[in-house]
Amino acid sequence: MIETIGLPGLLAAADAAAKAADVKIVTYEGVDAGIVTLYVVGDVSSVQAAISVGEAEARRVGQLRHSHVIPRPDESVNRLIQKLLN
Repeated sequence: MIETIGLPGLLAAADAAAKAADVKIVTYEGVDAGIVTLYVVGDVSSVQAAISVGEAEARRVGQLRHSHVIPRPDESVNRLIQKLLN
């Protein structure tokens, strides 16, 4: 996950992350005050690389709020992400 304040930083992070490694950008979610979160899936090392590059780009273009990688998420987390996709 990469969380930014504002859409420009998130879009730049998504583009950089997708180009940096073999990952899939699955969705994004917006909440109040312009906070948006990008969800990335793939194997752990690819996601870590993509998130690292995405963080740097989010900082460069906008305002990075936070990022986090969950290695091998529990099935309940996967179901939660699938709900976001629907």
